[in-house]
Amino acid sequence: MGKKKLVVLTGAGISAESGFETFRDAGGLWEKYSVEDVCTPAGFRRDPDFVNGFYNGLRRQLLSAVPNAGHTTLAAMERDFDIDVITQNVDDLHERAGSSRVLHLHGELMKVCSSRDKDDPRYIRTLPASAPEVCPGELCADGSPLRPWIVFFGESVPQLDAAAERVRQADAFAVIGSSLNVYPAAGLVRYVPEGAPAFLIDPKEVDVPAFLPVRVIRDVASTGVPRLWEALKEIC
Repeated sequence: MGKKKLVVLTGAGISAESGFETFRDAGGLWEKYSVEDVCTPAGFRRDPDFVNGFYNGLRRQLLSAVPNAGHTTLAAMERDFDIDVITQNVDDLHERAGSSRVLHLHGELMKVCSSRDKDDPRYIRTLPASAPEVCPGELCADGSPLRPWIVFFGESVPQLDAAAERVRQADAFAVIGSSLNVYPAAGLVRYVPEGAPAFLIDPKEVDVPAFLPVRVIRDVASTGVPRLWEALKEIC
């Protein structure tokens, strides 16, 4: 018999323990920067150098962060489960921890793209750790200003259908470090198959949709994910 499929939706809470600054929490980035200035198409058109400077700073922060036990335990769980990670995070900590399949809903911080068409695969490239910054005035190969490969507010989420299909196939489902307040990502819980065990790991109280029976593990990711592993061994 093959491994059971575990689908995991992760949010900022799993990366916070790695020292990577979150956006929505108290003291987060949206309290320091205007969303309209750094995370909208209009903001980028108005001042691309300012926007790229903001993401240059995030990349420097990311390069000094390391995966925590939440990330590494999730990767180690692939010994027992067929795991799909769907993340709202733009960092690469899941990949660096060793997770095999990671789908990024909101883009990837270390990648840049064309501002004419952010999803044109010809122009999406990964910045190396040795040169993680976009220079002022730097252009993409198509002649448009180079921009971060991030889904700005008001833009479509191109990976949403692929994520929903993965959730539909889940034998078990878990949410780690997500408030379930960010849509459309939070809507993925509606695709969890009936009868599939569902878990939520978060140290704070989270409003869980009434239609989804969830076992809550009130804990941070670094200690909550090992508890998830033990719980799944008992029921899968």
